Amino acid sequence: MTSTPKEPTAVTGPGRSLISRLRHVFGDIAALVYLGLVAALVIWAYTASTGENEDASFAGVIPLLATAPVSFVLIVLPEFPGAFELALAVGALANAAVIGWCSRRLRRGGGEPR
Repeated sequence: MTSTPKEPTAVTGPGRSLISRLRHVFGDIAALVYLGLVAALVIWAYTASTGENEDASFAGVIPLLATAPVSFVLIVLPEFPGAFELALAVGALANAAVIGWCSRRLRRGGGEPR
């Protein structure tokens, strides 16, 4: 009986689709909770900055801190329309990827004890 070599599938092989890769990176519950928290902070910051409050101009600092350090790096880029939103989005996605990786790694365990 001969066995045929298995071809990589969309889930297991190197030819995984972009959707399955994104689901793997951002599909962890901890990463999704973090992205939800950042989205809530951004919505709060935009609604607070439209108010008559004198400290409303500082509302954007909170989402910026929540997406640090990547957002700090991107915020110093040359000014263009949407630079702040781009910095928040890239910072949140980078942090969510790291949080998801850490969560999966911690759930997997450390292997054999030494």
